[in-house]
Amino acid sequence: MKNIIILISIFFAFANCSVKKNIQHHGVHKLEIKEKKIIINKTNKNDATVILGPPSTVSTFDNELLIFIERKLINGSIIALGKKRILVNNVLILEIDNYGLVSKKTFYDLNKMKEIKFSTNKTEVDYAQKTFVYQFLSSMRQKINDPLGKRQKKN
Repeated sequence: MKNIIILISIFFAFANCSVKKNIQHHGVHKLEIKEKKIIINKTNKNDATVILGPPSTVSTFDNELLIFIERKLINGSIIALGKKRILVNNVLILEIDNYGLVSKKTFYDLNKMKEIKFSTNKTEVDYAQKTFVYQFLSSMRQKINDPLGKRQKKN
């Protein structure tokens, strides 16, 4: 009887295992293939959204930028304790001119992203100067906490 229970538990342990890898997909499927259908100065914004679907991000500065993202994550091995690793990470940036045509197309894959240099400069914020709004709200808070003015003021 003890051997049967052990065999059944081993059977259930292996029955729950899957040979197929679990891939989590986010964004536009097959972005690398679809981006070849986009032709500069011929494809317009509507055609791009028909081919690729809605963009992940839209930016409007000088020219409109449509950003499409594709990302695939796969579960790692048992040795890596199931930590997810990036299988595909593609980004397509389309710049739309004033006439609605694609004027520039930039495609980044996982290898190109490793070559991008990021700035190491940091922006410092000076909190020493208290703005008028901060001083006004502080005085209002102080009056709410001590309406008769009996406590000592804190600066």
